[in-house]
Amino acid sequence: SEPSAGSDLASLTTRAVRDGDEWVLNGQKVWTSGARFAEWGLAITRHDFDVPKHKGMTAFMVPFNAPGVEVRAIKQMSGGANFNEVFLTDVRIPDSLRLGPVGDGWKVALTCLGFERDHSSGSTSSHTGGTYKQVIAAAEWAGVSKDPIIRQSLADLYIQHKVAQLTNRRAAAGLRAGQTPGPEGSLGKLMWTANMTRISNVISQILGTRLVADNGEWGTYAWNEHILGAPGYRIAGGSDEVQRNIVGERVLGLPPEPRVDKDVAFSEAQRLARK
Repeated sequence: SEPSAGSDLASLTTRAVRDGDEWVLNGQKVWTSGARFAEWGLAITRHDFDVPKHKGMTAFMVPFNAPGVEVRAIKQMSGGANFNEVFLTDVRIPDSLRLGPVGDGWKVALTCLGFERDHSSGSTSSHTGGTYKQVIAAAEWAGVSKDPIIRQSLADLYIQHKVAQLTNRRAAAGLRAGQTPGPEGSLGKLMWTANMTRISNVISQILGTRLVADNGEWGTYAWNEHILGAPGYRIAGGSDEVQRNIVGERVLGLPPEPRVDKDVAFSEAQRLARK
């Protein structure tokens, strides 16, 4: 994303200007995961400001060691720094690093976001945050696994976990059949972030004040990373609000939200927005 775009990715303003067999990129990206350690990044840029915002974008692979690329870490309240700002100043990229045709940047972005939102692999090795099994282990360790209120919360967590698992299996079947991730990726992403919040709530019930300070007890203070990190994933890969719009429009067939800038040149839309 970009500071001026937020969840409206199509409002990005990072500029790409063609210069012979090269492109010159200028702009700023934000919330770029792992940029400090990555060798390559994917940049969606705007090459044409005089067409509607979804049509003037082009995608590039950007080597992070290219002159003009600067990465700055963003410190999170969990203590980590998974996200970064990336500044592009007169970065020259050969046309061979362009992804897709000129003007197809939005299609590239949607394809990448579809895979990012997809959680159909079912792999626990790539799981972010705490798992259901770890919550059960914490309840047993704390001696509250037989408490009726805790058991009710654990049962609800298990039900929601299984529903998400079955939904993801359906998405996985589509991938195996060669399909591109569709709106089911948005549904899976919503379930994933909702379950992360549920885990935070249940583990808070289980551990209580043990979450406040690191006293060396097993499996207590370490949950802070999950509880403090979980809210941020509601905006990862597109905010939950955007995902609900996608499900409403593409799955439920609800009328789309009014978009006054849909058929307006991006430069004109920007000018009107500044009024």
